[in-house]
Amino acid sequence: MNVLSIENISKTLNDAPLFEGVTFGLEEGEHVGLIGDNGCGKSTLLHIISGKLESDTGKVNCANKAQILLLDQNVVFGKEDTVLDYLYKGTGPRFALLKQYHALLEEAADPKAQKQLANLTDRMEKDGTWNIESDFNSILGELGLHDVMDKPFVKLSGGEQKKIAIARILCEKPTILLLDEPTNHLDIDTIEWLQKYLSTSNMTIIVVTHDRYFLNVVCKKIIELDDHQIFFHPGNYNDYVIRRSKRLADNQKQQDRLKTILRREVEWSLRGPQARTGKDSGRQDRLVSMKEEQRNVLDVAQTQFTSQSRRLGKKILEVKHISKSFNHKNLFTDFSFSFTKGMKIGIIGGNGSGKSTLLDILTGNLESDSGSVDIGINTVFGYYDQKGRKLNSKKTVLEYVEDISERITLAPGQVVTASKFLETFSFPSSLHRLPISTLSGGQKRRLYLISRLMINPNFLVLDEPTNDLDVKTMENLESYIADFDGCTLIVSHDRAFLDHTCENLLILHPNEIEQFEGDYSSWKIEENNRETIRANEEKKEREKQAKKEQAKADNQHRKNKKKGLSFKEKKEFEGLEKEIAKSEQYIAQLEESFSSVEENEMGSLMERTAKYNQEKEHLESLEERWMELGELAEQNS
Repeated sequence: MNVLSIENISKTLNDAPLFEGVTFGLEEGEHVGLIGDNGCGKSTLLHIISGKLESDTGKVNCANKAQILLLDQNVVFGKEDTVLDYLYKGTGPRFALLKQYHALLEEAADPKAQKQLANLTDRMEKDGTWNIESDFNSILGELGLHDVMDKPFVKLSGGEQKKIAIARILCEKPTILLLDEPTNHLDIDTIEWLQKYLSTSNMTIIVVTHDRYFLNVVCKKIIELDDHQIFFHPGNYNDYVIRRSKRLADNQKQQDRLKTILRREVEWSLRGPQARTGKDSGRQDRLVSMKEEQRNVLDVAQTQFTSQSRRLGKKILEVKHISKSFNHKNLFTDFSFSFTKGMKIGIIGGNGSGKSTLLDILTGNLESDSGSVDIGINTVFGYYDQKGRKLNSKKTVLEYVEDISERITLAPGQVVTASKFLETFSFPSSLHRLPISTLSGGQKRRLYLISRLMINPNFLVLDEPTNDLDVKTMENLESYIADFDGCTLIVSHDRAFLDHTCENLLILHPNEIEQFEGDYSSWKIEENNRETIRANEEKKEREKQAKKEQAKADNQHRKNKKKGLSFKEKKEFEGLEKEIAKSEQYIAQLEESFSSVEENEMGSLMERTAKYNQEKEHLESLEERWMELGELAEQNS
């Protein structure tokens, strides 16, 4: 069933068209990703669909009784709001019923109001409105937030605020859910939770996000905003990449054909007045039109650079036994690490685990509680931090970057102007003369990122660099980092970005930092394997305890029937200790092999895992038999 119909929507901002003639429809339960360059109008289109903004032309039609709700990029709340206050400021249909219910309670003495109240109560019972607070609490619990209802909203971290906003909109249960960059400020565990929740939801969903793994799992159709129009791509993000590449290649063929025709037309125009009779006056107009139309599609779509950094010294950065705590909470303890040339390291961990704090300590902007940080004399950080992103300069965009450098050397023989470097990171020439004060918060953060790259560092330190980047710009940054010959240290919740840029990981757990050789996906496979093993061990431990209790009960029954061990049982009991020791040694060897995902003499990771589980079961049966015979042996003494 069609639940949403968009007909001929157009919108112009600042005398420039964002999009024109946008038309599409969505079926019930359809999940769609909306992507495009920064500034192309993705958020504006979501606001038009939600009714928060009017279009210049066209209309938005919804199925009867369909409810549309939008999760904006920024969480809006009152300065005095608690989490509970924020919850009840929801705008969905269930909250509307609650507000109507409380309004009628104030008029309960009126017989007419009493009748309305009775009818409304039935509706609220049917819609589950009475459960809205418990639904909200349940989702918060799954997101790791407990007992927060009375906390001031303003004192929560950005990640916690985003989690609460997500919990509220999900418990409102709209028919059509619009999400604008929902993964910003979330840790990876929360992103994966949301990804799983949405992928199994029967809501109709349109999501704007730069998270390619998220798009791949959640969305079965991609709508691309490009050059003021939309393009439809059935399938997930991987399918979209293939289809878009083909479209751009086809467009390039058309541009090449246009170039050939244009060359012939230019040759004709140069032949002299005798060739340009009145009947061919239209050719001059066509010539002008073709010149305006001609452009290199692939150059526009896929600008990529390599990068070159200044020379590093022998000592780059060494940390020894550093620890840090805040408000009596240990973030990490006794961490040591030595950075070598070319290292590309990702840092992951939950919200509040200390990722940004670790970056500040490593770059010398914050002291650790103990230990030492030794920065090499030739080490120059390009630190994209949390504090320096609020640019207050009175200069224009181009003036700001040209003050750093008018030309940027990316590789031997490859030099680009400051304006070209700006265009690579989604600053078109139309923005170059604008004062920085007129830029959005996201644009200022992106400009600050560019300034960190332009100072020619040999050690890049990036704290959540992808939040304000579109996919194309992110791919350009990935290309830049891949060719960067200095060190790179990146905090990010974007799993695809981590996979494409980092070869090692530092994982922040409570009070410790785990070191891992490999990319994010490799670590996740190993982590899932460890979690499976832990879950199996917990299950088997419970079963083991239950069997022990049962064995005790059975032995009590046999106590008066049999005393001591038979000759055969004595021999068996003596041999069990050797068998148990041998089994424990084999298990230890398998556990040690899990440090590598590569195949070895013990088999592949999957084969080793199967052997591990099988041997653990064997060991448990040996131990159970040993305890049973041990109890009988005690009866002989």
